[in-house]
Amino acid sequence: MFIGHFAVGFAAKTVAPRLSLGALFLAVQFVDLLWPLLILVGIEHVLIVPGITKVMPLNFENYPISHSLLSVLIFGLVFGIVYSLMQRYPKGAIVLGLCVVSHWFLDLIVHRPDLPLFFGESPLVGFGLWNSLVGTLLVEGLLFCAGVFLYMRTTYAKDRIGTWAIWSLIGFLVIIYIGNLFGPVPPNVQAIAWVGNAQWILIVWAYWVDRHRIVNNHTPTDIVG
Repeated sequence: MFIGHFAVGFAAKTVAPRLSLGALFLAVQFVDLLWPLLILVGIEHVLIVPGITKVMPLNFENYPISHSLLSVLIFGLVFGIVYSLMQRYPKGAIVLGLCVVSHWFLDLIVHRPDLPLFFGESPLVGFGLWNSLVGTLLVEGLLFCAGVFLYMRTTYAKDRIGTWAIWSLIGFLVIIYIGNLFGPVPPNVQAIAWVGNAQWILIVWAYWVDRHRIVNNHTPTDIVG
C-alpha cells in the first residue's frame, strides 16, 4: 500500500479542514517513516525476495515496533494527544490519530500474513492483495482517485502555485507508485530504507501545497478559530 495511504490523507481534509495536508500526510505515513529508521539501525529486519508476491518483493521478517497493531494504536493515541496539546482543535487531534491507525488497516488488505498484532510471539495477519497486480492497482487506484477528488472538492487554489503544486504532487505520487510496481527490484535493504526516509520530502511538499489553497465555504464550520 502506497498511494492508498496518501488517499486517506487527502480525504481527511474534508473531515477536519483546519488540518494542513502536510500534517495529514505525516499521520498516514508515520508508520512508514519510522520503519526505515528502525531498518537502518538494525532493530527491524526485511529481506528482498523477488516473487514472494506479485507486487512486493519484500519479506518483512520482523517489524513489531513499527507495524504491530498494538504499536500503531499507541502511536495514534500519542500523535493525537501531542497535537491536542499543541493546537486547540479536538477534531483535528482525533482525525490525525485515526489517520495514523488507518495505516495498519490498509496494510492489512495488501500484505501477506506478516503483520503482527502485538510484540513477541504474535499471530501474523494479512489478506494478501499483493498476490494480485490487477487487484492492487484497482483498489489503490480507486482509493487514490476518491481521496484526491475529496481534497480538490474541499479546497481551491488561492494563487497559481496552489494549482500547479497540487497537481505536480499528485503526478509525482503516481509516478513513484508506478515505479514501485513495475521498476527493478531494489539493490539492497539499505537503499529501501534511504528511499523510505526520502518520504519527508512529500510531507514538506504537502505543507507547502496547503498554504496556497483555501477551504471551500461549503465545508464544515470549524475552519475558523
